[in-house]
Parts: sequence; C-alpha cells; structure tokens
Amino acid sequence: MEFIATRKETQVLNPAKDLALRSIPSEIRVDPLTGRTARICHFMKLEWQKPDFEQMVAGTEKTCPFCPDKVLKITPLFPKEILPEGRLIDEDRILFPNIAPYDTLGAVATMGGRHYIPMTEFSSDRIGRSFNLAFDFFRRVEAVDHPEAVYHLINWNYMPPAGSSLIHPHLQVFSTASSPNLMRQELDAAKVYMDANQSNYWEDLVAHEKADGGRYLGAIGRTHWMSAYAPMGVAGDVLALVSGVRSTLELTDEDIRDLADGLTRLMTGYDRMGIYSFNMNFFTGARSDDAARFHLLFSPRTFFNQALGATDVGALRNLFNETICMAFPEEIKTMLAPDFGLK
Repeated sequence: MEFIATRKETQVLNPAKDLALRSIPSEIRVDPLTGRTARICHFMKLEWQKPDFEQMVAGTEKTCPFCPDKVLKITPLFPKEILPEGRLIDEDRILFPNIAPYDTLGAVATMGGRHYIPMTEFSSDRIGRSFNLAFDFFRRVEAVDHPEAVYHLINWNYMPPAGSSLIHPHLQVFSTASSPNLMRQELDAAKVYMDANQSNYWEDLVAHEKADGGRYLGAIGRTHWMSAYAPMGVAGDVLALVSGVRSTLELTDEDIRDLADGLTRLMTGYDRMGIYSFNMNFFTGARSDDAARFHLLFSPRTFFNQALGATDVGALRNLFNETICMAFPEEIKTMLAPDFGLK
C-alpha cells in the first residue's frame, strides 16, 4: 500500500508586491487502491458565509411533494409483487418509488415530516431510523429474490449545492446488480490487492491510518472514521469504514447507530466552516465478496464563488474526473478532531 504524492510549485510575479517572486504550492495525490488522482491546490481558508436560510426556504413547502399534506396523495406505489402495501411507513418517514429512478429498483425515503432541518439539527435517531426504513426495503427485495438485489445503496444529497432539487430531507435508495463506476473500481482493485497480498485492503488501510494518525479521527464501535487521503470534495471527504462487514445488510442495528452518530459529528464540524450541504454515499460489496468492506463517504459541498453561485464542480472534475481539494486532508482532520473527542 503506497501513499504517493507529487509536490509541485508554480512561480508568479506578484504585482501587489513590486513584482516580487511568489511561489504557489500544489500536490497531486494518488489513491492507494484505485490509482485515481486528486489535486490539493487553490489553498484558501476553509470558511464560507452561510446564506439567508429563511429566504432560501420561504414558500418551498407549498409545492413540496414530501410534506405530510401531500406525500400520501401524490407519490407513487410499488407493484404488489415487490411491496404488497405499496409504500413503507415508519411514523412520519415514508419510502416510495422514485419517479426519476437511477435503476430498476429505485426509491425515495423521506426523513420525516419536517420540511427544513438545518444541518446541525439532525439527530442520530432521525438518521438511524431513516436508514432502517431503507434497510427494510432492501430486505423486502431480497425476500422476493429480485435479480437486482445485489448491491444495496443509499445516497444523500443534502440541500441544493449537493444536487438536491428539494429542501425537504430525503434519501435516494436503490438496489442494483450494476455497481456504480467508483464502487466497481474499488471492488475490482480490492480483489487484486487481496490476491497479491493475502490480506484485505480496507482492514490494512484502517491499521495504517490508525498507526499514522495524520488522518485518523477515531472509532465509534467498529466503525473507523478518517479524512480521505485523495479526496473528491473541495473541503475534503471523510471515510467511515465498518470493520468486518462486507455488505450493507451485514450491518447491525448498533452499526447503524454508530454511523448516524458519526455523521452528526461531521455535520457539526463542517458547519463551523460555514458549509451547509453535503453528499453521502454507501459503498458496499456483494454478500460473498471477502475483499470488500462496507464504507460510506461524506463529502461536503459548497461554492468557488457563492455570490455568483459558482459550483464547486468545474471542467477539471466534470470532464477529466480529476478532483480538487483546497486544503490538505491532514489539516481537515485537525479541524474535525474536536467533534471526535480528539485534541
């Protein structure tokens, strides 16, 4: 396992200082598993101005399909052979078919009846129960032996900068036999690593990061939290890996509570930076894949220029799939450390 980084330097003449020579550092990091590269550059203080949330949210509940007065009237139902009751309901959390599905078995799960929840007001109980509703769906599709019940995934796009078209908190839930690009690359590379090293890449990664300490945030139960070495987000990514778990449905209730707990800590930490939006994805193996380990990625989303609405995804990321992070992951770990009980 290699942690490769190529340091680079740009030199410019600074007109603000009588054309004095200025050196600007950057770094290209290589993901130890897939070989994917990430650029650490555009260094700036990780501090953003939050918008006027009252103005952003005002009136959006009037047309929101997920609010309690509409959700059971206008959302679709699953066919009886998949889900006899059509929808899954747990108090004010409701799961129903996605009318813009990513795959054959696509669902949306609302996270309750409250239309807008600030990032720091999500409780671990709300997140955990929302995950459990999705897990109920996963078990149902496995019970009917559906051919797509191979990889069980949850995506969470929180607030518009993360790609959410609705303010109302909800999860994208789907089961698929077709693994998404990055997940497939990880699964393939982890098998190659296991064949070559006779050990599990993910367990080796945890051992390395724990010993190194530079990016490791800590463990909650058997879930290990660390700042990603080659992040995809401009403010870094956090990886949460559940030791010994290959696939989504191997997670226990305690694992789900631990994941929810860690997510609330990340929300608190990134809120201090002025970030109010994020993506979160599950990454999973199939049940029999011993090279895989279940993990999730939490990736904060923001703007390069908030006043202009300039997204944090430009041509480099969108067309080259080359990611940019504006601080070293080790520095980001230090900023998040207090939320995990580290000094």
